[in-house]
Amino acid sequence: MMSKRISDKMEKILNKQMTMEAYQSQVYLSYGSWAEVNGYPGIASFLYGHMQEEREHMFKILKYINERGGATKIEAINEPPANPKDLGDCFQKILQHEIDNSKEIDKIVNLAHEEKDWSTFSFGQWFVQEQIEEEALINDVIDKYNLAAGDGKGGNSNLYDMDKDLASASQEGDMPREETI
Repeated sequence: MMSKRISDKMEKILNKQMTMEAYQSQVYLSYGSWAEVNGYPGIASFLYGHMQEEREHMFKILKYINERGGATKIEAINEPPANPKDLGDCFQKILQHEIDNSKEIDKIVNLAHEEKDWSTFSFGQWFVQEQIEEEALINDVIDKYNLAAGDGKGGNSNLYDMDKDLASASQEGDMPREETI
């Protein structure tokens, strides 16, 4: 049996985040299914890819808690929210979920800093960077959606092209610090 190298408070907040990541996965799964049923298989594929990514985040946290001598607590996952009313609503809701998730990650990093738990602080930095990337990626998707949708008078023929683009879109966003001239 390993000695415990995280505080009880840290163990609790990490377990909460692990459940949050599982919930995020459910949201992406739900919205991906909604997109698929509504004739957007490319967008569905994009959302399903993110579903898997969120599950991987959940697993990273599970492994970290266990490796630091803590105990994971697998809890029930809340039901995903109601289906979006349209693609714009879908993307806006996803962005808000990512922003909310970023705030929760910040709580972990802040606690790690307060406790001088540099291992968890370092671990949390990966998630901070990931959330910067996620928010940038979804903002980019929203920008593309707004361009494709136009003013709504020309129909949604451009959404077909957007759907095809998202089918093969990267699951990674651009990081400002990695930009070059």
